[in-house]
Amino acid sequence: MYARRRHAYFAMMGICIALFVLAWSVVRLWSVPVAVGMCVVAMLIPPVAAMVANRRGPEDRWWDDPSGDPKSDEWWDELDGKKRRP
Repeated sequence: MYARRRHAYFAMMGICIALFVLAWSVVRLWSVPVAVGMCVVAMLIPPVAAMVANRRGPEDRWWDDPSGDPKSDEWWDELDGKKRRP
Protein backbone atom coordinates (compact mmCIF):
# COMPACT_ATOMS: atom_id res chain seq x y z
CA MET A 1 0.00 0.00 0.00
CA TYR A 2 2.87 2.36 0.79
CA ALA A 3 4.32 1.87 -2.70
CA ARG A 4 0.98 2.77 -4.31
CA ARG A 5 0.78 6.01 -2.31
CA ARG A 6 4.40 6.81 -3.13
CA HIS A 7 3.79 6.26 -6.84
CA ALA A 8 0.70 8.47 -6.73
CA TYR A 9 2.68 11.19 -4.94
CA PHE A 10 5.52 11.16 -7.47
CA ALA A 11 3.06 11.11 -10.39
CA MET A 12 1.23 14.14 -9.00
CA MET A 13 4.46 16.01 -8.36
CA GLY A 14 5.69 15.15 -11.87
CA ILE A 15 2.48 16.59 -13.30
CA CYS A 16 3.02 19.69 -11.16
CA ILE A 17 6.54 20.24 -12.48
CA ALA A 18 5.42 19.55 -16.06
CA LEU A 19 2.65 22.14 -15.74
CA PHE A 20 5.09 24.79 -14.51
CA VAL A 21 7.66 24.06 -17.19
CA LEU A 22 5.13 23.91 -20.02
CA ALA A 23 3.33 27.02 -18.80
CA TRP A 24 6.39 29.25 -18.85
CA SER A 25 8.36 27.71 -21.71
CA VAL A 26 5.63 27.00 -24.29
CA VAL A 27 2.15 28.19 -23.37
CA ARG A 28 3.14 31.75 -22.41
CA LEU A 29 4.15 32.37 -26.02
CA TRP A 30 0.48 32.06 -27.06
CA SER A 31 -1.46 33.03 -23.95
CA VAL A 32 -0.15 34.42 -20.66
CA PRO A 33 -3.53 34.04 -18.87
CA VAL A 34 -3.59 30.32 -19.73
CA ALA A 35 -0.01 29.99 -18.46
CA VAL A 36 -1.00 31.68 -15.20
CA GLY A 37 -4.00 29.36 -14.93
CA MET A 38 -1.74 26.34 -15.41
CA CYS A 39 0.49 27.63 -12.62
CA VAL A 40 -2.50 28.07 -10.32
CA VAL A 41 -3.51 24.46 -10.98
CA ALA A 42 0.09 23.36 -10.41
CA MET A 43 0.14 25.32 -7.16
CA LEU A 44 -2.82 23.30 -5.83
CA ILE A 45 -1.28 19.90 -6.59
CA PRO A 46 1.48 19.69 -3.87
CA PRO A 47 -0.87 19.93 -0.85
CA VAL A 48 -3.16 17.31 -2.38
CA ALA A 49 -0.14 15.10 -3.16
CA ALA A 50 1.01 15.40 0.46
CA MET A 51 -2.44 14.37 1.70
CA VAL A 52 -2.46 11.38 -0.66
CA ALA A 53 1.04 10.30 0.40
CA ASN A 54 0.35 10.61 4.13
CA ARG A 55 -3.11 9.07 4.17
CA ARG A 56 -3.46 6.11 6.52
CA GLY A 57 -4.51 2.91 4.82
CA PRO A 58 -6.74 0.34 6.50
CA GLU A 59 -3.82 -2.04 7.07
CA ASP A 60 -1.29 0.62 8.10
CA ARG A 61 -0.07 0.66 11.68
CA TRP A 62 -1.10 3.84 13.45
CA TRP A 63 1.10 5.61 15.99
CA ASP A 64 -0.70 4.25 19.03
CA ASP A 65 -1.38 0.72 17.81
CA PRO A 66 0.51 -2.05 19.61
CA SER A 67 3.58 -3.22 17.71
CA GLY A 68 3.42 -6.83 18.87
CA ASP A 69 6.63 -6.59 20.88
CA PRO A 70 5.48 -6.79 24.52
CA LYS A 71 8.57 -5.05 25.92
CA SER A 72 8.32 -2.18 23.43
CA ASP A 73 4.56 -1.82 23.92
CA GLU A 74 5.03 -1.77 27.70
CA TRP A 75 7.71 0.91 27.37
CA TRP A 76 5.55 3.09 25.10
CA ASP A 77 2.50 2.64 27.34
CA GLU A 78 4.59 3.77 30.30
CA LEU A 79 5.76 6.86 28.40
CA ASP A 80 2.20 7.68 27.32
CA GLY A 81 0.94 7.27 30.88
CA LYS A 82 -1.38 4.39 30.00
CA LYS A 83 0.09 2.08 32.64
CA ARG A 84 1.57 2.91 36.00
CA ARG A 85 4.95 1.53 36.96
CA PRO A 86 4.64 -0.72 40.03
